[in-house]
Amino acid sequence: MRLPSGRSRALAVLCATVLAGSVLAGCGSDDDDDNKDPAGGAGDPGKQITLNVGLFGSFGFEEAGLYKEYEALHPNIKIKQNVTQKEEVYWPALQTRLGGGGDLDDIQGVEVGRIIDVAKNQTDKWLDLNTLGAQSQTAEYLEWKSKAATSPDGKVVALGTDIGPMAICYRTDLFQQAGLPTGRDELAQRWSTWEGYLDVGRQFAAKAPKGSAYMDSVTGMYNAMIGQQQTFYYDAAGKLIYDTNPAVRNAFDLSAKAGQDGLSAKLVQFQNDWDQAFAKGGFATVSCPSWMIGYIKEKSGDDAKGKWDVAPAPGATGNWGGSYLAIPKGAKHPKEAYDLLTWLTAKEQQVKLFQQRGSFPSRTTAISQVADTTDPYFNNAPIGQIFSQSAQKMPVQTLGVRDGDVKAAIQNALIAVEAQGVKPDKAWDDAKSSIKAALG
Repeated sequence: MRLPSGRSRALAVLCATVLAGSVLAGCGSDDDDDNKDPAGGAGDPGKQITLNVGLFGSFGFEEAGLYKEYEALHPNIKIKQNVTQKEEVYWPALQTRLGGGGDLDDIQGVEVGRIIDVAKNQTDKWLDLNTLGAQSQTAEYLEWKSKAATSPDGKVVALGTDIGPMAICYRTDLFQQAGLPTGRDELAQRWSTWEGYLDVGRQFAAKAPKGSAYMDSVTGMYNAMIGQQQTFYYDAAGKLIYDTNPAVRNAFDLSAKAGQDGLSAKLVQFQNDWDQAFAKGGFATVSCPSWMIGYIKEKSGDDAKGKWDVAPAPGATGNWGGSYLAIPKGAKHPKEAYDLLTWLTAKEQQVKLFQQRGSFPSRTTAISQVADTTDPYFNNAPIGQIFSQSAQKMPVQTLGVRDGDVKAAIQNALIAVEAQGVKPDKAWDDAKSSIKAALG
């Protein structure tokens, strides 16, 4: 949806804020070696070049038709996307290949929880995008987004795709069957806090439709709560503080309580049974960063159009996720990969991805164009307004070098609470042991 010429005051404030930088925050091979010249660029531009893009989860590029659009603009380019569904499987495998295992894609996705490690500790494994012209790109980004992908000595190791402002996505039909209100404004008031969100969940559970739980997984709730904190796993000096940070323990304890109270469908996110539960109405709510919008559409299918809606999350802010694209030094076609990377992350494509898939832009020039977007699949919810307001309130988060590993261990502990009945204190101790083993 196009932004009207008369913008609201709230949007003007958002744009001023983001421009000031205060808003937070499987692999394939290529057989056409003979197409690459000794300098690393394409040989004969008329020859067909296959660019491999290695991602985790769903970035939405293929679903939004961006690859086909780029191939039409560049007839000698063919794009092959290689996807590993779970990031915690994708990343260790990529580390092995970066360490000499070979078979690297031309472009690799990097999750926000890994980007500090890449920028500080892995610059020898990734191209400095400044050498390909990134200086002209970084100024358009939210300041924290580009800063996280910049090494201490000024190398740009990646360019940002999206950010993950938070909301709650919910099934109006299941709420109605449970005797609960379905209006997004009233629900936002009822769950203005996370305790309020659980109170609504207990009301839902009392009259829940058969086969439906209140939320999909307590790990989603945990990630949403952590995403509202400025500091969580590391402090500004790079010291690991997750085990002494009361915000982390509070998020863990409240999420564990939701599991103990039976409010969760006990699903593991991004696994097949979770995907299937979207279409089957297996849960009524999901903590919903903007990128989840496209995932819900894909997994719920056409039959669920109009049954989903979106309301502000407790606290009306937060950031969960947001990714980057980078080029490993083992890429076969670095120049062509950079051209594709910058096109995929350009303002026009970021706007398209939000309008079609819900991936909220990280370029300020794109943010200013999406605030009035509505989504008919979600009962015409004003997703542009909801996510823009969430982004406006985001804290500038302190990211650490091993955030992804800490998060994975804590999520596994929460899964043990909700699915196996492990006591929260025991699960917390297990998480700390796992983190110690992973980080050394």
